[in-house]
Amino acid sequence: MASVSLKENKMGVMPVGKLLLNMALPMVVSMLVQALYNVVDSIYVSQVSESAVTALSLAFPVQNMQIGFAVGIGVGVNSLLSKCLGERNQEAANRAAGNGITMMLAVTVLFVLFGLFGSRPYFVMQSDVAETVEGGIAYTRICCVYSMGVFVSILGERLLQATGRTFYTMISQGVGAVTNIVLDPIFIHGWFGVPAMGLAGAAVATVIGQWVAAVIVVIFNLKCNPDVQLGTRFLKLRWETVRPILTVGVPSIVMNGIGSVMNFGMNQILQGFGETSTGVFGIYFKLQSFFFMPLFAVNNATISIVAFNYGARNPHRIMKTQRLACCVALGLMLTGLLAFQLVPDVLLGMFNPSEQFLEIGRGALRTISWSFPLAAICISLGACFQALGNGMYTTITSICRQMLVLLPAAYLLSLTGSVHNVWLSFPIAEVVSGSVTLFFFARIYRQKIKPLFAEERK
Repeated sequence: MASVSLKENKMGVMPVGKLLLNMALPMVVSMLVQALYNVVDSIYVSQVSESAVTALSLAFPVQNMQIGFAVGIGVGVNSLLSKCLGERNQEAANRAAGNGITMMLAVTVLFVLFGLFGSRPYFVMQSDVAETVEGGIAYTRICCVYSMGVFVSILGERLLQATGRTFYTMISQGVGAVTNIVLDPIFIHGWFGVPAMGLAGAAVATVIGQWVAAVIVVIFNLKCNPDVQLGTRFLKLRWETVRPILTVGVPSIVMNGIGSVMNFGMNQILQGFGETSTGVFGIYFKLQSFFFMPLFAVNNATISIVAFNYGARNPHRIMKTQRLACCVALGLMLTGLLAFQLVPDVLLGMFNPSEQFLEIGRGALRTISWSFPLAAICISLGACFQALGNGMYTTITSICRQMLVLLPAAYLLSLTGSVHNVWLSFPIAEVVSGSVTLFFFARIYRQKIKPLFAEERK
């Protein structure tokens, strides 16, 4: 197929506001459906027992690592593919997609091995409650052994996003999430004659939804994405292709890995206050996904637009996209702040809470949400780092936030003997992270964006 003309690609010519809306809105809708699935999943699990909720919280770092590897490689492919299309280099674009597929298959094998051999040691070291341990092992093992669905679906969605076809990602993610939501009560509680499987049933519903999304997204890429040609000759790894994928992707993987370590560490700290506190922390993450997942959807659109226009040497569209993305992100997170401040009891009431669970959760939501506005700016500016090939800045920022500040602060605050003080570590960490992010953005602007304006004046 002939190279894609810059004039034919909407990322180079469509008004930025309309373009960001056009690309982000389908992803926002699909992310909201995903967030709804996360919450519905936990609602059904909370009807099993509080130990089941805790097991789901303890399993979250492993699932977060899965998503981290999938999104990391996907973002790396997305950034390189968009850049190649902006440069009108079709061969390099095809190779980016093919090498991404090979890398995803390799990562899938690692998680299958963890599911088979690592899930039991992982849970035994975190809890001595038999119901929590056995439920967590069953859930994690199923999600890892059958994890190819999540890797295929996420990579396929990134290929569609990189070429501006986000409407198809909305369909694939939406159908997968709805499938999951519908199957949850059937497998968890044993509806329609299906044996009740408890927490294992939640895992079965999850992987089926992921595989449904994977099948749909593969069909869309083969039938509806002419900007990328998938073929076996592009599967062989080549360093000149793998390197830029890893340059952008590894920081994202590390960032999610750091998030998993943070969750693991917080779970250990909170276990000192009882399993209820750990369960609350898990439910907080489910609820905050209603605001963070749409934010990440806007980020994914921003990365594609900025990377394309960097390849096309168009600094005005880069900066306009970045400013608009920050405004949208701030609006989303201010909405989250208001919701967590004003109606925490309503949000927590969906999870069959005990009085103790409600009391701890109310404090968690109100305290942690003060970090949301700063997080919005940090995450939005981080999209520019990834799009311009400086993903390491995102990694450093994440390390500062979660490892150097959040966990140590949480531990020190836990020594006060009050779990409510532990939640203060989140806004404290975000202040530090915000300062580091602004420093890096000023640096990348001077090094990569400002010279493009100088080129235009020549």
